[in-house]
Amino acid sequence: MTPRAPLPPVLLGDEPGSFPYSVLAERHPAIIRQVAEDTPYDPERRRALDALLEECLHGGIAPLPADAPDHDRWAAWGTDEYRGRSWFEVPWLWSESYFYRRLLDATGWYGPGPWQGVDPFRPAKLAELHAPETDAELAALDRLAGLPAGRRAAALLHGSLWGNRADLGFRLSTASGAAAGTTGAGAPPLVADDSERLWSLLPPPGAGTGTLCLVADNAGRELVPDLLLVDHLLTHGHLGRVLLHVKPHPYYVSDATSADVLDAVRRLAGATGAAAGYGRRLGSALADGRLTVRVHPFSCAPLPYADAPEDLRAEFAAATLTVFKGDLNYRRLVGDRRWPPTTPFADVTAYFPGPVAALRTLKSDVITGLDPATEAALDATGRQRWRTGGTHALIQVRA
Repeated sequence: MTPRAPLPPVLLGDEPGSFPYSVLAERHPAIIRQVAEDTPYDPERRRALDALLEECLHGGIAPLPADAPDHDRWAAWGTDEYRGRSWFEVPWLWSESYFYRRLLDATGWYGPGPWQGVDPFRPAKLAELHAPETDAELAALDRLAGLPAGRRAAALLHGSLWGNRADLGFRLSTASGAAAGTTGAGAPPLVADDSERLWSLLPPPGAGTGTLCLVADNAGRELVPDLLLVDHLLTHGHLGRVLLHVKPHPYYVSDATSADVLDAVRRLAGATGAAAGYGRRLGSALADGRLTVRVHPFSCAPLPYADAPEDLRAEFAAATLTVFKGDLNYRRLVGDRRWPPTTPFADVTAYFPGPVAALRTLKSDVITGLDPATEAALDATGRQRWRTGGTHALIQVRA
């Protein structure tokens, strides 16, 4: 038997000039400062934020308080192993995830006290949800209503895909992103497109059967197009049920929580024109269980989905299709490693217990499933930011 090739190394944040290093050295401090500016925290909370900033840049990783409700879970996830080490020397996926958990401690999310349960990112989320750009996007739904159902479905799928560029954490460190289609000759914005295979895995319109697990990423202007797609699939009978997996607590600045789902549905229902119809139908789907919101502790784990617990694997296994949205979910789906870009997507997701798809705009170095010609065209542009700039996207499926 031929020995299995060793896995490529996991990404670390210890290389100055690398994208992971910039996240730890620049983005995380910017997030701490933004959180402090957006909410009038008391002196104790502000001292805690300052201490976290100092620790992230110059100190060693500290464990959670002994009385934290998830202390033992995080100990098993790595704090026992990594405590005292530099944030830059441990796996990047781990240090990013733990940063957000520690940020919640600093802002008092876990209480007790007046800041218990207060989302430190809510001001930014709401500002985006009610921005003029969102009004314009919702108004466009009136024009979409006149398209045949098949073309409307394709438009909503691509709206869900490219909506990922609205990620607030990404905006904090990127002044602007190129629009789709402005990426240079020979380098298509959509670097992999398995959309036909994705549609083939869903029941035909009118069947009203099957279950979709949609593992959401960001709130606001990304979650809205995700919900629009969900409504279309339910209304046209592609599915009987959608399980929408969101985060159990605020995470990665703009990751969606249950509260963000309700905010988005209310935003739609309170709009004018076709958008209001989407909002009303989504509200009804939530009320009768056709759309069910799920939260699971593993959604905020600093680990790949290959390590998912059995109850979560069983839910994915029972689904007609599981769709992972966004960059972080992609990193956890394929493993946050230095994969050669042409590594087959089917190979790195072979462990997954059922059909799986990824809808992702590219905002980190991890990439799999490219054909050699596409990789060559992207590299020929001379702009390696195609991996991280949010100018390219992919739809990948493993049946």
